Order: sequence, then C-alpha cells, then structure tokens
Amino acid sequence: MKIIQTDRIIIVGAGLGALYAALKLAPRPVVMISPERLGEGASSAWAQGGVAAAMDAADSAQSHASDTVKAGDGTVDQDIADLVTQDARTHILNLTALGTPFDRTKSGDYVMSREAAHSFARVVRVKGDQAGAEIMAALIERVRETPSIQVLEGTMALDLDMTDGRVSGIVLQSTDAARSAPVILRGSAVLLAGGGSGGLYALTTNPPRIRGQVIGLAARAGAIIADAEFVQFHPTAMDVGEDPAPLATEALRGEGAILTNDHGERFMQALHPDAELAPRDIVARAIFAQTQAGRRPVLDTRDVLGEGIKTQYPAVAEACARNRIDPAIEPIPVAAAAHYHMGGIATDTEGRASLDNLWVCGEASSTGLHGANRLASNGLLEALVFARICAEGIAQSVPETPASPIEITFEEGETPLDPEAVSQLRQTMTAHVGVVRDATGLKAALRKIAALEAANKANVSFLNMTATATLIAVSALNREESRGAHCRSDFPDTFSGDGQRSKLTLSEALAMRSHICKEAS
Repeated sequence: MKIIQTDRIIIVGAGLGALYAALKLAPRPVVMISPERLGEGASSAWAQGGVAAAMDAADSAQSHASDTVKAGDGTVDQDIADLVTQDARTHILNLTALGTPFDRTKSGDYVMSREAAHSFARVVRVKGDQAGAEIMAALIERVRETPSIQVLEGTMALDLDMTDGRVSGIVLQSTDAARSAPVILRGSAVLLAGGGSGGLYALTTNPPRIRGQVIGLAARAGAIIADAEFVQFHPTAMDVGEDPAPLATEALRGEGAILTNDHGERFMQALHPDAELAPRDIVARAIFAQTQAGRRPVLDTRDVLGEGIKTQYPAVAEACARNRIDPAIEPIPVAAAAHYHMGGIATDTEGRASLDNLWVCGEASSTGLHGANRLASNGLLEALVFARICAEGIAQSVPETPASPIEITFEEGETPLDPEAVSQLRQTMTAHVGVVRDATGLKAALRKIAALEAANKANVSFLNMTATATLIAVSALNREESRGAHCRSDFPDTFSGDGQRSKLTLSEALAMRSHICKEAS
C-alpha cells in the first residue's frame, strides 16, 4: 500500500466541526478529508433548527444545562453540560463575526425559537430553517481563504493507520463509483469529525453517505464506543417517499403547529404536558405508534403560519412543493426517522479518544452531553465547542511547522460497494433496531448483520458500516430497560435513579454477536 507522509494535521470530515476546527488550528497546516465538495453531503448543512444558546438576558446557561440534563434522561454528564452551555454564547458571537447572517429583530437582537424540551426560546436561527447551510457557507468561505488549510475533495477514510499502538494517520481512497486502491496518509495528529450513523436506517434525515463509517473505522482500530444504543429518531420527517426524508423542523412546533392523525385527532396532549413540544423520544414514539396503527400522522401548520411558512421556512416549503403539498391549505404527512446518534467514539473532556493521538468532535463522538436523548439544537453547539477544544489540544501536542501541499494519485483497486447489501443492512436496522426494540428482533438483526458482513468482507467501507450497526444492536440488547431514545417493548420500565452510560469495544460486541449466531445454528 502506498504511503504518503505529511506534517499536516489530518481532519476526517467536512461538516461544521471539521471546518471550525481547521480554522481554529490556523496557521498550523491542516488537510481535510471531504467525501463531497465542501458544503455537500454533510449533516451540518442539513440542520434546520439552529444552535441552542442562552442569548436572551432573561435566559441562562444554567437553565440550558438543566434542560439538557432533563432531556438526557439520567445519563448526561453534568460537567460536560455545564461546559458546553456556558461556552455557547461565545460561539454564537464568533460565528456572527465570521459572517453568519443570524436572524435579527428590528432592534438588532437575535431571533430565538423555542424547540422541544427547552424551557426558553433559545435556538438561534438563520432564515427560519437555513441555519446549518448558512453557517456552513460562512465557514467554507473562510476556509477557502485560509492558506494553511488543504481540502482533499472526493476522498474518504477507510481505516486508522496505527504505529506502535498510536494513531499515525489514516487509510483513504477516492469516493467515485469505481473506488480506488487505498493509500496510507500519515500526519502529525488525527481528528475525526465525520458524522453519525443515521444513514444505517432505511428511513433517515441524514445525507446519503452518513452511515456510521467514521465510528466504525475507529471501533475496528480498538477505540472504545459509548452509548451506541441511543439513536434519536426525529418525529417529523416528511413521509413523502424521499430518501433521505426531508425534515419538517421542530421550530414549526415551536411556532404552535400541531400533530394530528388522519381522523383529525390531536394525540400528543394526552401523552405529555408539553404536548407537541415534549422531548423528541416521546414525540417520535407517539408518531411511530400512530403509523403502526394505520393512522397517518400529519403536522398541521395552517392556523399558526398559513402562507407565511413559504417565506419563513424555505427548506420546508421547497420540500412540500417538490411533493405537491401546499402546507398553507393542507397538513404535512410525517414519520419518525433516524436523525442523530447520541452514541459514538468515547471522548474525554479534551476531546481525546481512547486511542493515543486521536481526537473526535461532532456527531461521531460521544462526549456525555446528550445522554439518552439529545436536546433539540444541541448538536451543532456540541460540534462547535468540541471543535475548539480539540483544536486547542492538538495545537498543544503538535509543533507548528510548515507543510507542503499533499498530492495523491489514486489507482484502481477495491471491490465496489454492493448497493443491495447496503439496502438490506438499512432495512434490517429499521425493522429490528428502530424506534421500538425487543430481544428477538435485536438478535435477528445481529444474525443478519453477520451474514451481510461475511458476504461483503472485501469492502472495507461496508465493514465500517456493519461494525457500527453491530455496536448499536449489541448495546441495545445489553440495555434491558427503556431510557430516552432507547425503547424496549420487552423491558418497558426505566431503572430507578440516574442511568449508567454504556461503553463497549467492537471485539466485545463481535464476541456477543458470534454467541448469538451460534445459538441459532
């Protein structure tokens, strides 16, 4: 395998965390591994709601932290919640200085939206539902202007390169359909910021390439994975047959939009005091139950927004128009879809993984902020806070030295990814490791994942997907309670007191999967 040596810091990913960290590391030389053109294919760019931050004088970081802990259902790390929420205001001001056009009132204050499980309107937004795309655009412009940052577009990471038990680089290949032979790229440090796992599910709001590969490649190298069972399902993905499913942002419910079924019944009021603004896991299970009962759930914005939805929420309006829905005169059909992975590569307060010389930020990480259920719009916030923390830690560990641009010529090589195998994996995860789970289904999923893995072991990218899928399913099987986004129909109760975070290595998960497969043979 060809080896390329560089003094650049390697950042895997091109979303919010990756871009922000690259800027924070300047003038230290950085190379970003971006599967798509910058701004395309990253979950951050698809984020509609905004960034949660206590910007109002009547609000506080302490209140924000309290809401985060409450939503996380007993497994949030209080110290991390305090750290992130106290830092939030600084990052909003920094993004503003970098050119993000946050919505403002006539008096110049930030426009704040209230979203589920927040006790205060504290979600800073851009053009209604354009926060992710607009923040990304501002950061991309700055990245393009920064000479110390090189972006390798059309490349993806397959493996971590290890030298004497230490992460020394990555194995990468091109992302075109033919897939190139892998190349080893060795650098001064590695930061993983490559997204979550939502695309492992057949119904998801995540971009097509976000299928747990970054978590999987770290797990295959031996990294400890935390809270893998906690996958958040967004309750109001548009049920219009698109893959990925367009999102009807939670801010619509913050405006007063209601959920009803095809009988016109408003079902959330009987389930939670906050009704449509209950924590996401509760609303998602209610939507799922309506769907399972054959009662098509819908989001009704007509009374509260009318024609205004078309100008105030352009992404929602565009998705509706594509699917011949006029939200001013008819409700929007919705379904619960895999949206955000609270679990990921376990990190400490400095963003370090369990493997030496490896940092992680964004959805690929598990910092302890989200617990069993992420508070709305805390995802982008966490990416910002830990991108800065990781950048500062790397800067302290890596000397500031110049580095030449990297030149890579890829050669033909690896077995192309089998789209049918990916489809079967996604269907398996949705059917058996989805909104509601039980032991029978989880074991069936693990057997199917093992069979798919055995039939496709020549493709490393697919092995990264099955590694993450295995970790999610095993962790879900191990947690014999229902907590937050993890719902077991065979263990519907929640253990008393604070919950325990789960930690698992891939070798431990594979041993359990092997045992389950042998039981069935």
